[in-house]
Amino acid sequence: MPIVASDFHGGKMGFLKSIFKKEEKQRSLTQAHQLKKNDIIVLSDSFGLPETLRGQEFQVSAINCYEYENKTETEWVLQSTNNIQIYLTLDIDDETYLKFSLKVEQHQVESLFDLESFSTIFDEPGNAFIEKVSEVENTSGWSSDQYQQQTFAQVGYFHRKDNRVESLSAYEGTDAGEQFELYALFDKDDTRGIDIEVWPDGDTDVFLTLFRPTTDIIDMYPGS
Repeated sequence: MPIVASDFHGGKMGFLKSIFKKEEKQRSLTQAHQLKKNDIIVLSDSFGLPETLRGQEFQVSAINCYEYENKTETEWVLQSTNNIQIYLTLDIDDETYLKFSLKVEQHQVESLFDLESFSTIFDEPGNAFIEKVSEVENTSGWSSDQYQQQTFAQVGYFHRKDNRVESLSAYEGTDAGEQFELYALFDKDDTRGIDIEVWPDGDTDVFLTLFRPTTDIIDMYPGS
């Protein structure tokens, strides 16, 4: 059968379309705020990072958000190849910093701090000063010797959704998010802290937090 011009033209257009589709799949990823589920970040080997983070690769396994009265924070849940889970938010002020959070269990809190002193965090007016009494496994590089409280019972709402692409309900009800109270402390350099989330049923989550420059992410790869 002879080849006619229309056949060649159609084949050429089909080829171009396939190229465009491939180009569309190569999403540009240069800033942390662009991260989506399944994306991968590579952290620097800086000695300013805890050993659990230094030179490690993490994949975004989920995206949540925290809603407060005057701001909303996106949270990226990060999972490493050696099964370490941490949380990333962006601390945005005059400059933007990476805020890494490591959840610590109750027995770790009991070892890190004197519990009687730790309990003053929940006393009004909310100006507790606490000191670390010992280090525990996996928290080296995450904790400081002393902390001063700066936040007391701040009401927030936790949403299991990406606020960048999903709208948050302005009304109370099933889509309003899970309400909690936030208590926060920082060390003297504001480079490390403690976040405590208290939920209506009494469950309490404690996180050691670490603030780092955005340059600590040395590479990012779009997920599949």
